[in-house]
Amino acid sequence: MSIFTPTNQIRLTNVAIVRMKKGGKRFEIACYKNKVMSWRSGAEKDLDEVLQTDKVFMNVSKGQVAKKEDLSKAFGTDDVTEICKQILAKGELQVSDKERQTQLEQMFRDIATIVAEKCVNPETKRPYTVNLIERAMKDIHYSVKANKSTKQQALEVIRQLKESIQIQRAHMRLRFVLPAKEGKRLKEKLKSLIKVVESEDFDDQLEMVCLIDPGCYREIDELIRCETKGKGSLEVLSLKDVEEGDEKLE
Repeated sequence: MSIFTPTNQIRLTNVAIVRMKKGGKRFEIACYKNKVMSWRSGAEKDLDEVLQTDKVFMNVSKGQVAKKEDLSKAFGTDDVTEICKQILAKGELQVSDKERQTQLEQMFRDIATIVAEKCVNPETKRPYTVNLIERAMKDIHYSVKANKSTKQQALEVIRQLKESIQIQRAHMRLRFVLPAKEGKRLKEKLKSLIKVVESEDFDDQLEMVCLIDPGCYREIDELIRCETKGKGSLEVLSLKDVEEGDEKLE
């Protein structure tokens, strides 16, 4: 004897649920665990890798699929893909307290790792260890935000840590070569974006090796490309100007 299963019920297991209340009703989507945060941070671009099924539910655990008219009324469209993207972006991820704690601890570690990779002690030029950054984050009582990317939060942490320890973004080392005419015209503009000029040679062209804040790279690259119409060149000699060995603070 076959068992009849209603067509509007779908059973799913080992699922991460993202919930959103809209138009007085609750809507849920069923996602793969660990994929929701990857989507929100931009690391995952393929929606099929995030969703277990391309259906919108009233209740995932009971397998109740949302009616088409309810979706249209609440979201102003019956395009399920678009609705899933809205719920993914603005909905609340349902996880157990234990899962949430584990997730926050992992994000805390990831943020500290990014900060350690990007920063140095400006006096010694030595990088900090991940453990030391974690300790410093705990000292300032940094609270991880589950809905923000680790990269965004790392930049926030760097700003906050500057008040308690000697820390700055590690400089990038660049070499640029400009034709004499453009070199003379752009020299002052470029120098305002440079932290340290290591060498400068101006003969029939301007050749300079310098250290910059990584945040200025795009502006320098754009300036050289646009102002020289492709005649100038820019080369990254090193992404991080650091001394060997980790920084240790007692």
